[in-house]
Amino acid sequence: MTPSATLRWFGITTFVLAVAGSATAQSTPPAPPSGQAVLEFHVNPNMSPQDMLKEANTELARMVASSGMVRRQLEKARTSRDVVKTLCLNDKLSQVDVTTRSAQDRVSAMQSSIAQGDVEGARHHYSIFKAHTQHAQQVSAEANQCVGEEYAFLGATQVTTEIDEALPGGEELTVLSDGTVIVSVPPPPPGVSPTK
Repeated sequence: MTPSATLRWFGITTFVLAVAGSATAQSTPPAPPSGQAVLEFHVNPNMSPQDMLKEANTELARMVASSGMVRRQLEKARTSRDVVKTLCLNDKLSQVDVTTRSAQDRVSAMQSSIAQGDVEGARHHYSIFKAHTQHAQQVSAEANQCVGEEYAFLGATQVTTEIDEALPGGEELTVLSDGTVIVSVPPPPPGVSPTK
């Protein structure tokens, strides 16, 4: 084959693979990465802007209360000097606080859109607010699952030894004053020969 024919076949093959690859990529929706939650929420299209704002303020109060709950858990972990639980709760508290601040910004933007008569803008801010609400709920649930050091060890270990009285006695050691050790071996049980 001539170099121009090889180049032509290379170009055609590349074009076909590119078209097939883009068609394949469009035919299946992307799956969420493993280990990540998918947030789903539905905004009622018949909900008035005032109802959205009222519900947003109620949810925002819950988010603030949730932040306070995680903060109290964190203080308790710090007081008990539980490093593992403190680190976990500190991370969760940071996430809840950031999400709460973002949600507060969305409520302010929603109020501004309502004041300007922009219903679609208010719905947009409300839908983003709902995503923040679900994220805060998820992180709060994760904070309740933070495990500290007290669960790493469930309690003091206790060893119990039981000696079966039916077993023949063991060897007896006698140490004389000159350091000589005398070992007394008990006789074998009845029916057992010591030579077999």
